[in-house]
Amino acid sequence: MATAWLLLAGGMPAFAQFQCAPEDVLPDNAFPVVVFETTMGAVEVELDRMRAPATVNNFLAYVVEGAYDDTLFHRVIKDFVVQGGGYDESWNERTAREPVMNESGNGLANDAWTIAMARFDDPHSATNQFFFNVADNTRALDPSPRRWGYTVFGTVVAGQDVLQAIAGVATGYHGEMDFQDVPLTPVKLISASVQ
Repeated sequence: MATAWLLLAGGMPAFAQFQCAPEDVLPDNAFPVVVFETTMGAVEVELDRMRAPATVNNFLAYVVEGAYDDTLFHRVIKDFVVQGGGYDESWNERTAREPVMNESGNGLANDAWTIAMARFDDPHSATNQFFFNVADNTRALDPSPRRWGYTVFGTVVAGQDVLQAIAGVATGYHGEMDFQDVPLTPVKLISASVQ
């Protein structure tokens, strides 16, 4: 069982193999809008292919194949993040592709109401898990001269109230998965589709 967490510390690891240029998905659309239908309402996100081309192509590949449909928001921290993309309702891990190159130096910041990729300590380890920033997380998650950041690749254009509601749900420890910050009542991502 592996979940990509937001790891804020650690040394300089040896980097795994990763994709620098995933295959183009919907290449004629520079700013695709993805609609996330959740059990608590809809969220719309405009992706920025100009600033994060590898990350957007990687993410869209999952969206187009339906890999995010019927998954859980498995990590929710009030005033921080809402994370999903990796597990179905039975806590089975979704199949992930090869990791994608870290594009955190692209000028996009982990401001409130942005979407970014979750990863392990290896900066180039993002696969299918993503998170919504529900607060200004630039100090903790943006790159600095001594650390890699978390790649922001889009902006929430509708449904901020839905994310705020998800961020406010009661959470706790999930013993079987050994995860903290899990919603006590599951919050499901019903579907993700390009508008």
